[in-house]
Amino acid sequence: MSPQRHADLDRLLETGIIGVLRGVPAAQTVDVADALVAGGVDVIEVTADTDGALDTVSRLRERFDRSEALIGAGTVLDADTAGAALRAGASFVVTPNFDEAVVRTCNRYGAVVAPGVMTPTEAVTAYEAGADVLKVFPASSLGPGHVRSLKGPLEHLPLIPTGGVSLDNVEAFLEAGADAVGVGGGLVDADAVADEDYDALTERAAAFRDVIDER
Repeated sequence: MSPQRHADLDRLLETGIIGVLRGVPAAQTVDVADALVAGGVDVIEVTADTDGALDTVSRLRERFDRSEALIGAGTVLDADTAGAALRAGASFVVTPNFDEAVVRTCNRYGAVVAPGVMTPTEAVTAYEAGADVLKVFPASSLGPGHVRSLKGPLEHLPLIPTGGVSLDNVEAFLEAGADAVGVGGGLVDADAVADEDYDALTERAAAFRDVIDER
């Protein structure tokens, strides 16, 4: 593993939360990211199914020094999209499923990769193929108990439940053994974005930060 990839992985796990920007209007992405970083969420994922996602990744990389925020791409479904995201400046790639070609591409270019898994077999297969961390998805359906069950025999695997994580359940996921969490709507509130209420986003980010710092 390259020193930079190792540093990015450590940064992601230490921060403990990935703020997921899905469907945020391109004109607001920098302001939204600024608000999250101000609240202590400095690992930010831009989903590839958002209009102008690659331009947004590039713009955020220009806005933030790597020491200020780590910018990645999510909802990556194939190796071509992974490669395009990395060329745009993404430092990590997150997928909803395990695709070996995506993992290989990220490994080749020294980027952190977090494929989506649900079962123990998927988790072990993805990790052995070169995944750095494993996105347990969808967290809303599986619940904290599923994370605890996976961690029982697979304690060495770093797990990041994503999809439905909120302020109401984030503590339960962390207590179940989650190494970090991915949070979209529970953090980037659609109404606050529509109202351009960036202070509300900062407050929400800070609330997640407080819970995670107590783990």
